[in-house]
Amino acid sequence: MLNIVNKLFGSSSKKILKSYSKTVNKINEFEQNLTNLTDIELQEKTSYFKKILQKGADINQILPEAFAVVREASKRTIGLRHFDVQLIGGIVLHNGMIAEMKTGEGKTLVATLAAYLNSLLSEPVHIITVNDYLAERDSQWMGKVYKFLGLTVGCINSKTDHESRLSEYKCDVVYATNNEIGFDY
Repeated sequence: MLNIVNKLFGSSSKKILKSYSKTVNKINEFEQNLTNLTDIELQEKTSYFKKILQKGADINQILPEAFAVVREASKRTIGLRHFDVQLIGGIVLHNGMIAEMKTGEGKTLVATLAAYLNSLLSEPVHIITVNDYLAERDSQWMGKVYKFLGLTVGCINSKTDHESRLSEYKCDVVYATNNEIGFDY
């Protein structure tokens, strides 16, 4: 019976995946034009997006181009290009859902997509890691992408003194451990 229903109406996950694939295609359409931009022109996209959002645009309207900008910035700064499946992971995160990925599949890189996009709303974005090492490593490594695009990056771990925490929390993108976020809250 379930097979008949799925054939008639399609499974919900297939429909969601199909809509994500359309978004990935839109992201990919921006790639060639962005490749031709100078570093300065690419960096100016951040203020361009912020202006559009301030004028009332919905964040989902700029998602394809913003993700493409992050991918291009990542290629230029850390030499990594998001694969299509990683773009889908970024969409999933942006939509407030959980994306399960195995070790080595690029969770750290995937987070840059949703973090950048949501930071454009001028609210800090928190990326929570499980230990001090990952918070520090990821804030430095992925921080190159964010900083290239004009964002500030903070890191809070067990070594962060009380006075520094407030300034770290004010950054556009903040990497922190689950313990520190919980304790500070």
